[in-house]
Amino acid sequence: MMKQERAVRTRQLLIRSAAEAFERHGFIRARLADISSSAGVTTGALHFHFANKEALASTVEATAAVILRHAAHSVQRPGANALQRLTGASHALADRLRHDVVARAGFRLSCGDGPHRGALDLRGEWFECIRHLLTEAGDHNLLAEGVARQDAAASIAAATTGFEVLGRTDPAWLSPASLSRFWRLTLPRLATAEALAALGLPAGDPAPPSTRCGDFGKQKLTELSSSGRSPVTLPGSARA
Repeated sequence: MMKQERAVRTRQLLIRSAAEAFERHGFIRARLADISSSAGVTTGALHFHFANKEALASTVEATAAVILRHAAHSVQRPGANALQRLTGASHALADRLRHDVVARAGFRLSCGDGPHRGALDLRGEWFECIRHLLTEAGDHNLLAEGVARQDAAASIAAATTGFEVLGRTDPAWLSPASLSRFWRLTLPRLATAEALAALGLPAGDPAPPSTRCGDFGKQKLTELSSSGRSPVTLPGSARA
């Protein structure tokens, strides 16, 4: 029994070490020797558990899928409507991506952000989750008149996965505050007054002044200035 427990522990250490290496160096530049050394085991022990780097990456990806699916399901409260479950899932996923290196690395591997081509598409799963919950919201008359479900699903998927990309260099994009600002801006345009009331948002007031889109941008620029980093200049824009 102790030998089995040690083997499980070694496998977990290797998965985490690999996730850290993939996140830091990318799939190509990550070295098995460094991964095994960081996990405190020999390369022979690594190869006992994983045939090669591709198999290790696939396991990181599959482990991330378990973590993220569990996070999304863990916030599904009995009696919550579809929009409540959608916003809750977005916060749960962002939390895991912000704090769990295996979730982050596996999500990126599954999205094909590199030469590794795994069997999963976690970004696609999230889009399908959004689409399913918006369909349910529409069927229960929670969506405002004129809202096109597919357009809404595509917009929410684009924005939330964009947070994941931005969060790679600034974890604040994956914070509860960032997600809350997004939903305060989006939901009043998406949901009926009754649905907004269930979500705790006032109808006809998309967001308080401090969280409107322009002020959010000013806040990010202020944070960049105070940190000493230069703001990114978009193509075609001029520096002040």
